[in-house]
Amino acid sequence: MKDKIFIDTNVFVYAYLENQKKKEDYEKHLKAKELLRSFSTENIVIISTQVCNEYYSALSKNKIKNYDIQSSLSSLVQMVNVASISKNTVLGSFAIKNRYSFSYWDSLILSSALENGCNIIYSEDMQDGQLIDGVLRVVNPF
Repeated sequence: MKDKIFIDTNVFVYAYLENQKKKEDYEKHLKAKELLRSFSTENIVIISTQVCNEYYSALSKNKIKNYDIQSSLSSLVQMVNVASISKNTVLGSFAIKNRYSFSYWDSLILSSALENGCNIIYSEDMQDGQLIDGVLRVVNPF
């Protein structure tokens, strides 16, 4: 069975930014790139429109040129499945927020992952190994 994997924004941001001045950030950069290269046709990789928006915003805050962000994001959306945030995603996020006490934004990411049948989510923002609704495992790749 193919894994359905959801990837949170921070993985893509670390993969893009190569900050060699901070050892910890550079190590995260290398790990993020290694993780993204490790996926095969056996994996179905999903992100949401929220991830696209957060990625654009994070790279803008890091003074990346608009053209470079657009080029990177265009390449990214060609390589993964992009799920839209719907009314059901928003409503599902409320139940997740109330049950697990995540931020609204993390709850929205989790709701999208669950809505799309993912069994793994890669993110540094949640507890490594935590199981969400009995089906979605959080994996911190860093």
